Amino acid sequence: MSFALRRATAADGAAVRALFCESFTATFAHLYPPHELAEFLDGCSVPRFEAECAAADHAVMLGEAADGRLLGYCTLGPYDLPLDTDRRWWVLRMLYLREEAKGLGLAQALMDWAIGEARARGYQELYLTVWVDNHRARRFYEKYGFEEVGKYAYVVGTTVDDDRILRLTL
Repeated sequence: MSFALRRATAADGAAVRALFCESFTATFAHLYPPHELAEFLDGCSVPRFEAECAAADHAVMLGEAADGRLLGYCTLGPYDLPLDTDRRWWVLRMLYLREEAKGLGLAQALMDWAIGEARARGYQELYLTVWVDNHRARRFYEKYGFEEVGKYAYVVGTTVDDDRILRLTL
């Protein structure tokens, strides 16, 4: 299966949200009581995704199949992280793929874009958070040179996930 990259617009918000919900559920549903997961996903509204796809302080890249179906996406933007740095930084907020898109090279293409986009905008550091037991994602990020620099409490309902903050010096 081939894919193409294109920048998201506000019109893509609903599709991006749908993929977020699908991927987040597939990866993390086992961590949360079902009603709390449902409430969390309900709080991730289409208007929020539309706004992020269009905001000047965000950048969202889509990976699409030849038929235009969304296979994955990557979002860069501001995020409230407990960081001690005087350098200009940005956050890789989301990088999600459909299961069928894993192994196609789409994750690498999106990460290459993210790093290039952050550099082009003059950022000196790129951060992300990853669940401590998401070993596949951690290996992927570490291949790109991301290093653990702290802990982050990611809250869904009453569950507080043990996430790690990773940094890539650009």
